[in-house]
Amino acid sequence: MRLYYTLFLLLTLGCATVYGQQPTRGDLEKRRANLLNEIAETQQQLEATKKDKKATMGQLNALMTKLRTREKLIDNINSELTNINGNISNSTQEIQQLNKNLDGLRAGYARSIRYAYKHRESQNMMAFLFSANDFNDAIRRMQYLKKYRDYRKDQAEKIRTTQDQLKQKIGVLNTQKTQKGALLKAEELQKSEIQDETKQTNEVVMELKGREKELVSQIQQNQKTARRLEATIKDQIKKEIELARKKAIEEARKRALEEQARKKAAEELARRKAAEDEERRRAAAAANSGNAYKAGNQTVTLNTGSNNKPAANTPATQPAGNNKPAANNPPPSRPVYTEPESKPAAADKTSYKLSLTPEVQAVSNNFAANRGRLPWPVEKGFISGTYGRHPHPLFPKVMLDNMGIDISTGEGAPVRAVFEGTVTKIANVSGIMVMISHGEYFTIYTNLSGASVKVGDHVSAKQMIGRAGKNDEGDNMMNFQVWRVGGNSNINTVNPADWIAR
Repeated sequence: MRLYYTLFLLLTLGCATVYGQQPTRGDLEKRRANLLNEIAETQQQLEATKKDKKATMGQLNALMTKLRTREKLIDNINSELTNINGNISNSTQEIQQLNKNLDGLRAGYARSIRYAYKHRESQNMMAFLFSANDFNDAIRRMQYLKKYRDYRKDQAEKIRTTQDQLKQKIGVLNTQKTQKGALLKAEELQKSEIQDETKQTNEVVMELKGREKELVSQIQQNQKTARRLEATIKDQIKKEIELARKKAIEEARKRALEEQARKKAAEELARRKAAEDEERRRAAAAANSGNAYKAGNQTVTLNTGSNNKPAANTPATQPAGNNKPAANNPPPSRPVYTEPESKPAAADKTSYKLSLTPEVQAVSNNFAANRGRLPWPVEKGFISGTYGRHPHPLFPKVMLDNMGIDISTGEGAPVRAVFEGTVTKIANVSGIMVMISHGEYFTIYTNLSGASVKVGDHVSAKQMIGRAGKNDEGDNMMNFQVWRVGGNSNINTVNPADWIAR
């Protein structure tokens, strides 16, 4: 009994569900169909594990998953029953109100019929009409009589309409009662199934507990393999970070050289323009004064017509070595080019996110935007191993540390990428591991029997990348992980169950 209560507690904790909004009847029916489909798929996986008469953790996981799903199904059925009970209550109140309205309409119509019969309505109406004082009074009396007849017709039509509504509401109420009865039967069936599966679960648990030493040893070996896999993944992600940084540094260096060359060309162009402007200025000044001026390495003497001698204090008559320009004509300033100091590129200190190219960053942003909507890495299966650190379901002192989620699936089931990206690593760590980069995010697919892609391949969402393999117990499963590189290039795992569609 203690074992039963322990399992029941685990199931209760696993079945806690928080609903953000009150689901509609259609939502509840859709959810019930999905849960029934999950149970059917889990049963299919369970039958596959039963081929080996020896109890396995795969069988226990499948049974416990079925129990949790049935508990969710019963909760969903109860929500449907609550919904239908509310509808039945509303329908009953509407029927009661319609019956009340119908009784009132019938009573009023009966009174008008009795009154007409008692007072011979046709004769009284003619007398009422001919007793008018004048023509206008007769017209008003005719309009009154017409409204009275219309009122009688309207009362009869309301009675027929109310009867139709009442008949329709009674039909809806009967349908709702039938649905309620079917749901109650379904609930009883699920409770019966839970009792049977709880018994099967207890039997598997007792058999597995009898092999505690063997299982604990296997768990320890699996944890060692998981640590090797973790080291391989971290090492590859660090290489990807370093590669992205080197690319960013190289791009920054190229941009710096291009900018330096552009500035140098602009400075050279400015220097030449300044020299040409100076030469034109000096030529213009010499032409106005009739003096000689120096153009390049030649001295040009301008003939003024009356005096061929250069004027005093002109550049041609100044002493050698004293070629300074006049005080009132200072030379134009020229830009001075200095070689830039050699400094490391700024990208060397940037984060991994800033090192990504715009195309890769767009993929990363789209990946983050699809959280909770990513497709499963396998078409059919169920989560048999949860993410994070938690005690073993049979041996509480033994802690399990799962970097992803274990997904039980069919034998050799195709494994597919959950999002577009680039294959960056394929390794064999107790099974084939495929790593796909999505910018800041990396998805890891482990325990594959083989890979159908190679490093460098660009894959699309739902593209097959390999096939699921078997674990040490011979169960068909694969492990799916999601890693993220943070702002300071710190590497962490996230819960994949939060990213795939549920």
